[in-house]
Amino acid sequence: MYGKVKEDLAQALADIKAEGLYKRERVIAGPQGGKIRVAGGAGGGEVLNFCANNYLGLANDPRVRAAAIKATEAWGYGMASVRFICGTQEPHKVLERRIADFLGMEDAILFSSCFDANGALFEPLLGEDCAIVADSLNHASIIDGVRLCKAKRWVFKHGDMRDVEETDPETGKTSKGLERCLKEAQGSRVIMIATDGVFSMDGDIANLPPLCDLADRYGALVMVDDSHATGFVGPKGRGTWEHHGVQGRVDIITTTFGKALGGASGGAVAARKEIVEYLRQKARPYLFSNTLAPGIVGGTLAALDILESSTELRDRLEANTAWFRAAMAEEGFDLRPGTHPICPVMIYDERKALAMAEALLGEGIYVIGFSFPVVPRGKARIRVQVSAAHSPQDLEAAVRAFRRVRDFGILQA
Repeated sequence: MYGKVKEDLAQALADIKAEGLYKRERVIAGPQGGKIRVAGGAGGGEVLNFCANNYLGLANDPRVRAAAIKATEAWGYGMASVRFICGTQEPHKVLERRIADFLGMEDAILFSSCFDANGALFEPLLGEDCAIVADSLNHASIIDGVRLCKAKRWVFKHGDMRDVEETDPETGKTSKGLERCLKEAQGSRVIMIATDGVFSMDGDIANLPPLCDLADRYGALVMVDDSHATGFVGPKGRGTWEHHGVQGRVDIITTTFGKALGGASGGAVAARKEIVEYLRQKARPYLFSNTLAPGIVGGTLAALDILESSTELRDRLEANTAWFRAAMAEEGFDLRPGTHPICPVMIYDERKALAMAEALLGEGIYVIGFSFPVVPRGKARIRVQVSAAHSPQDLEAAVRAFRRVRDFGILQA
């Protein structure tokens, strides 16, 4: 039977390669950092890394590593259990309390990833008589989580707060603004607005103040996935709610420990206490998945200690981002506007984006070309991610490399 399936898959893979959409994994021969070694690379393979979510440079920080080792020695390698059987240790409760406080929430519940957190959230809370109103550019984990529940669904045009319904003259597709969706969802037992805090492909920050205003007006809950914000967005790195000054107006925050908070794995839902308590009883990824490993808990607690003791790393990241964006704009590159360390360099053509990424690797700059289905067709880009681990010299080297590759004619090929 597999013979036919094998033929179909082989053809599908060939089609992906022909379209220039095939994604190859590069192997890293060492720890994550601002500089990394690529297995099989020339000259030892050391390159500057501009595509990790290691925003604060904590993925290989000696303090975080030491805390993870210490926690493993004290609490073991793994739990071999789910939380409600025999998988809850004291550090798990400490981390839940710490992350809830850091995010300005009443309580928190841990998951093996934020993907799991988003997959766990919607189904227990929202039934057939409820409604979800979601931004059109939300992360795949929110989309998949929403699919698991039976609530009615509305999708609003990215970032559009208006009471409008419009048809695109080129595509014929109809889109609605958030207020229009909320009006249509009235009468539902529960309405939840779901949005990314930072949209990972574009680096733009959700406009939470008017969104919260509309939530108040139409009686909706507000859910924000702050995975690309926790640790460095906002004056003290608490996230998009702090950045916008809407503390107390967001009901649910999901986030990850796999980006700025040390870059390992794990995630959480931080929310109103009743929501968290109910998820402990009903959230399937929590009830049926192993507990977060003690080493990850210990490392994440150390990362929170570092962030709460000083804003030095997020301040350095902010300065690095501002410099890089200004320098690339001065060189004439087309960057998506914003202030976030996700800096999409727009190439538009899929093959050219992949070719430019390969050429940059030859120049000692590790970046990845993003193409469909990760981004819409015709919107291919190189998503540069700036880190606090980058020195001024690293940033200058990256800008020079982009200029050399462009001037070599990659984009005109």
